[in-house]
Amino acid sequence: MAIILRLDRVMADRKMSLNELSDLVGVSNVNLSKLKTGKVSAVRFSTLNAICKALHCQPGDILEFIDDE
Repeated sequence: MAIILRLDRVMADRKMSLNELSDLVGVSNVNLSKLKTGKVSAVRFSTLNAICKALHCQPGDILEFIDDE
């Protein structure tokens, strides 16, 4: 079971930079970069909520489940 983060794709679709998103969400560039590259093991709902609000998207646009089988 794998959860894949698609933040990079959604940001590209919205033509939003990491710096812009960081300013809107109130999360550091470093932490957003880790989210963007999928190098995190957890995401706070408050952070996910702020990202979705800033990008005008749904959590399912950012998170994708891929079955290992």
